[in-house]
Amino acid sequence: MPVMDRLQTHDFIELEDRYGDHNYHPLNVVLEPAEGVWVYDVEGNRYLDCLASYSAVNQGHCHPKILKAMIDQARKVTLTSRAFRNDQLPLLYQQLHDLTGCEMALPMNSGAEAVETAVKAARKWGYKVKGIPDGKAEIIVCANNFHGRTVTIVSFSSDEQYRDGFGPYTPGFKIIPFGDAAALRDAITPNTCAFLVEPIQGEAGIVIPPAGFLKQAAEICRANNVLFIADEIQSGLGRTGKLFAYMHEGVKPDMVIVGKALS
Repeated sequence: MPVMDRLQTHDFIELEDRYGDHNYHPLNVVLEPAEGVWVYDVEGNRYLDCLASYSAVNQGHCHPKILKAMIDQARKVTLTSRAFRNDQLPLLYQQLHDLTGCEMALPMNSGAEAVETAVKAARKWGYKVKGIPDGKAEIIVCANNFHGRTVTIVSFSSDEQYRDGFGPYTPGFKIIPFGDAAALRDAITPNTCAFLVEPIQGEAGIVIPPAGFLKQAAEICRANNVLFIADEIQSGLGRTGKLFAYMHEGVKPDMVIVGKALS
């Protein structure tokens, strides 16, 4: 094996395939440095990064302002656990409130964790506030959804590749066709606590619902005392021309799940 400073693309690929779990099948390009929109492989070939880490680095690689903020904070304090308060989290909460209009925020480590937390919050609301009998809460979702890959989330996926080999599945979910307000109305029971929907579906292709669907869905949820939860991880933060995709129909969800390019 060559010394580390002489490893080539095929060497890194061989090491990764030998010692890494094969849960993804990436392109055989081994990236090393990056700046702005450009990334470079270990041989020095330059590529235009049109993926932007699934939009998590829309601001570009090694953005000087973001890099400075990271270094300044690392020099000041590395981490504070939630056992303490710090002088940054309250400012973030206020900025998020001013930006989104949402009353409160709860940061998570990933989109899947955010969806799991929304599911938990909706169920607890259903039991403690709406009065649903214990263990009977139902959440309605849409076919061809993509909300993550945890066991609970794949339990309400309609894509078998995400479910294969992971049962038994978490109960308590109903699947309706995406964009079908009548199906939503028919699926609601006294035990329904929430409707979880992507304003625009991403994993199924870029699927836009019929005009008026989100507004109808919000009205149906409100009329039936059901939480309306918008998963904006792929469609939020300006990607549709408005801050959130649901804003195109003038609705206000009870919970909004946001992720990725917050910087």
